[in-house]
Amino acid sequence: MQLENDIRFTLEVLPNNSHIKAAGQMITDSDSMAFIYLLEDEAGYHYLKFGQEVWPLLVNTLKAVEDPSLQLADKELTLHGFKEELNMLIFNIEGNDNYGADFSKAVEQAFSEILKA
Repeated sequence: MQLENDIRFTLEVLPNNSHIKAAGQMITDSDSMAFIYLLEDEAGYHYLKFGQEVWPLLVNTLKAVEDPSLQLADKELTLHGFKEELNMLIFNIEGNDNYGADFSKAVEQAFSEILKA
């Protein structure tokens, strides 16, 4: 959901642990054509996966002033480092087939507006 410059993601399935927090790191799953933001708690990591269908919203997220937030039932969690991590990844992926040619091409097309800026 986007409200002007406020971008908020919502989890449909809530984790059992209410002590979950933003890890401030993002990785890729090039086989699934997705970016994955890491959440953590005392048991380990949880993965917030952003597939190609939401990449246009990720472009808007990079243009926003603040990092997006995640709505977990009645709790709102700021996804610290989201924009910085995503920006770093897309610039690293550009022209880099180590992520797989299909993934690189898809990222270059979806984030062309950011890469040209």
